[in-house]
Amino acid sequence: MAAHYDVLIVGGGIAGLSLASALAASCSVALVEAEQELAYHTSSRSARQLIPSYGPAVVQQLTARTLELMAARDAELPRPVLSPRSFMLIGTEEAVRAEASGHMSPISVAEALELCPALVPDTFSAAGLDTGSFGCDAPLLLADHRERAEAAGADIITGARVHSAQRLGSGWEIGAGQEAFQSGVMVNAAGAWADELAVISGVEKLGLQPYRRTAAIVGVERPLPEHSPMVAAADNTFYFRREGTDVLVSPSETVPSGPEDARPRPGDVERLIAKLNQVTTLGIGQIRSAWTGLRTEAADGVPVAGFDAEARGFYWLAGQGGYGFQTSAAMAELAAAQILAGQGSGTGVDYSPAFRTAEALAATRWSIRR
Repeated sequence: MAAHYDVLIVGGGIAGLSLASALAASCSVALVEAEQELAYHTSSRSARQLIPSYGPAVVQQLTARTLELMAARDAELPRPVLSPRSFMLIGTEEAVRAEASGHMSPISVAEALELCPALVPDTFSAAGLDTGSFGCDAPLLLADHRERAEAAGADIITGARVHSAQRLGSGWEIGAGQEAFQSGVMVNAAGAWADELAVISGVEKLGLQPYRRTAAIVGVERPLPEHSPMVAAADNTFYFRREGTDVLVSPSETVPSGPEDARPRPGDVERLIAKLNQVTTLGIGQIRSAWTGLRTEAADGVPVAGFDAEARGFYWLAGQGGYGFQTSAAMAELAAAQILAGQGSGTGVDYSPAFRTAEALAATRWSIRR
């Protein structure tokens, strides 16, 4: 016999968990995850940095609201999710100018070298600094969302890959793992598998593309100072930041991939280390660990949130790209408002009064149109 819920969320990453915790107090919610553990894929492979100057304008608006909501939640937690950590861009004047936004201020090369003494002089000619950026304790945030969702009555089922879904009457009938579910709304928060879930559900794909992004924790001869900013190349060839006495590094690659349990490719991290040992004095040596995540994007780079225009009750919450954590709370707030308003026609958005970026978001794709 199928279990009945108002909303069934498919995907146990940061997007699905954030929405579950936002909805569970107001309606019956189940979340199903294909893997045996939550946040197994991209959400466990995050750089753990929330950067207001990163991404297109709508993403920056969502980031600002997310930081507001997270700061309010931090006041209630025994230890905070957020910790101040500036973000610095370096490169040529043209590249830094192209990547900088209103949240970032230009600084001199001398100031950049003072903030990050590991940088080699004459390897960059311009810099920008975002002092409103924060480090994020991703495991704590994910655990908090799960605890809040379950405390409010949400059911979370792992090891339950969706194998069938069809629209029946006023809702959806879904088969996941060994279980059967019925729900009024099905939320597609399946990350790199979002288009695959659409196909299973008889819904037209949106052309969402996963991209590889590799990172590693490496040992260094000269650790970064405690309050060093995260540093990124404006030409998107690397970033690095302090991770205790080690350093987290990434080649910032954007390589198309199919949906998969991605792994680093031979030579990717080694080539990055060689490059960083030329532009820094870190003295990178041993690779402690390495991983690859998938950043799934729509063609225009804007996250997808809204009811499908043709498949009633099918809600898209996908395509967050590399902005999943930094937009998560605002995206959940928006999605919860739409779902609770019961708008399945794809014709508009009913924003909650607290969502102060509504005007900026209203001009973007928040309902899925064909």
